[in-house]
Amino acid sequence: MIRLESLKKNNHFKLALKEKKTHTDFFSIFAAKNFIPKKNKNVLNISFVMKKKIGNAVKRNRIRRKLKAIVHRLLKIKGAINSNYTYIVFGKSKAYEKDQKFLFSTMQKSFEKF
Repeated sequence: MIRLESLKKNNHFKLALKEKKTHTDFFSIFAAKNFIPKKNKNVLNISFVMKKKIGNAVKRNRIRRKLKAIVHRLLKIKGAINSNYTYIVFGKSKAYEKDQKFLFSTMQKSFEKF
């Protein structure tokens, strides 16, 4: 089982935001080759970020949980997410209304671009 690990340092976020990116109406994904040395091979560096502009904490956390659950489902599919990259996922307010099946297919297509 691959474990998700969040980015901690500001300069890690800045490095990841400079490289590859893809945008949809529901989220934006930024990706960079791993620049953080891994202690364990079963770790995926991924952070989920929501702006305060989206809404209150309940709405932001629900979007974050929904996107994180989709990433967990994608990790079960071999080759869907490349673990040699560090990812940042920015959630958008439209993801709140959409169901997980639709978001799953759009996120799968987005991760294929990397």
